[in-house]
Amino acid sequence: MDPPAAMDLANARTQANLEAAFGGESMANRKYLFFAEVAKALGHKDLAKLFRETAAQETEHAFAHFRLLHPELVVDDPQSISPEQRQTILSRCLALAIEGETYEYTTMYPEFAAAARSDRDEAAAAEFDDQVAESQEHAGIFKKAASNFGFLTSIEHHHAERYGVALSALEGKGEPGEADTPVPGLWICRVCSMIYDPAKGDPDSGIAPGTPFEHIPDEWQCPICGARKATFIPYRPSTLQPAALTTA
Repeated sequence: MDPPAAMDLANARTQANLEAAFGGESMANRKYLFFAEVAKALGHKDLAKLFRETAAQETEHAFAHFRLLHPELVVDDPQSISPEQRQTILSRCLALAIEGETYEYTTMYPEFAAAARSDRDEAAAAEFDDQVAESQEHAGIFKKAASNFGFLTSIEHHHAERYGVALSALEGKGEPGEADTPVPGLWICRVCSMIYDPAKGDPDSGIAPGTPFEHIPDEWQCPICGARKATFIPYRPSTLQPAALTTA
C-alpha cells in the first residue's frame, strides 16, 4: 500500500481555515488543561474533570483538522505498510517538526522579542501615563516577555538541531549522540532545555551579562520553567555519530 498522497486542497482559503482551526483547537486544549489545574488547586475536582474532558475533545478536533492537512501521515493499518513506508512517514514528521522549530527560532520568537521590547519602551508607558504604578508593572511584564522570547529562541534552535540529527539517523547516516566536550560556558536546563549563555546572562533575575554560570547564586532558578540551578548541566550539542559496527 502506498502512503496517502499529500492533500491538494482546491481552495487556498479552505486550507488556511483548516490551519487556523487546528491552531484554535490546539490552543483550547492547553487552555482547558490550565483551567483544570487551577480548578484542582482550588479544590473543585468536578470542574477540573470537566475541563480535562473538554480538553481531550478539543485534541480530537485538532487531530481531525491535521489529518485533512496532512493525509500523508494518516496510518490506518500500521501492519500493512513496509519498513520503507514507515521511514517515509516518520521522516515527514521530523521534517515538519524541523520546519516548525526553525521558523520559531529564526523568525517568530525574534520578532516577538523585538515587539515586546518596543511595547515596553513606548506603548506601555504612553498608555499608562496616568497610572504610574500600573505602567511600571506592565513594563516589567513586557520586559520579562522579551527576555523569555530571547531564551526560547535558543531552545527552539536546540530542538531543531536534535530533530535534524534524528532525521539523519533515520536515513541511515549514523546514530544520534552528543558532542564529546561541552560548549564552553553554556549550560542547559534538563527540564525545559533553556540554555544559559553567560554572554547574555539573565538581567531580569539580577544576573548581569558576562556572568559565568559558576558565579550564579545557588538560589537562582530557570527563567522559563523555574527549575533549580542544580538542574542545569553543561551543554553538549547533538551530533551524528558513526553507526556502530556489528560482528557476526
